[in-house]
Amino acid sequence: MARAATARALPAPARTRARPKPRAKAKPAPRRRVAGGVVWIGLVALLLAGVVALNVAVLRLNVQLDHTQSERNQLRADNAQLNTDIAARAASGRIVALASGRLGLQPATPDYLDLRK
Repeated sequence: MARAATARALPAPARTRARPKPRAKAKPAPRRRVAGGVVWIGLVALLLAGVVALNVAVLRLNVQLDHTQSERNQLRADNAQLNTDIAARAASGRIVALASGRLGLQPATPDYLDLRK
């Protein structure tokens, strides 16, 4: 027994604590995904609105160009008609008839001296 009295009491082996498992973090990723999706949807909608606005502007310009082209064609037709009227009024037969009728003028006779001989 002497041995038992002299024996030291060994401390009890320390219990090893099991490390706690890391907790799963609250995932904010779904919110980012949703927010990112909303941003992308907004960007795509803005781009589509821009494309539609551009197409509307092009259609307006085409309508304006068509109107201008028809006005140009009408002016060319009017100019051609006026040129025809000018040519008809400048005809020598008509001028002779007006001069003799209204003013009593007679055409000049071809009596002249031939000085080449």
